[in-house]
Amino acid sequence: SIYRKYRPRTFAEMVGQNHIKLTLQNELEKDSVSHAYLFCGPRGLGKTTTARLLGKAVNCERRKKGESEPCNQCASCLKINEGKALDMIEIDAASHTGVDNVRENIIENVR
Repeated sequence: SIYRKYRPRTFAEMVGQNHIKLTLQNELEKDSVSHAYLFCGPRGLGKTTTARLLGKAVNCERRKKGESEPCNQCASCLKINEGKALDMIEIDAASHTGVDNVRENIIENVR
């Protein structure tokens, strides 16, 4: 789909939300990524893009120490770009609002 085709694949390609972008990049560079993040706000701010970039950078097999950008070439990055990564589950919380919906989505993705 068009949104996947043109979605930024690196932090450098990401437009806007500079304070969030810099915070996440600093955490990646210092290897001090938290165990959980909550991305919230109105539609179109880049929540999904930001979360995908963070997940990709954390799982990137070739990201060098002290750097924040994912390589977009290793198997992990390619699978995340294709939406086929087993290590990262994307949940559309706007459409699936209840705990049972989220639980069902997680179980479905694990199978």
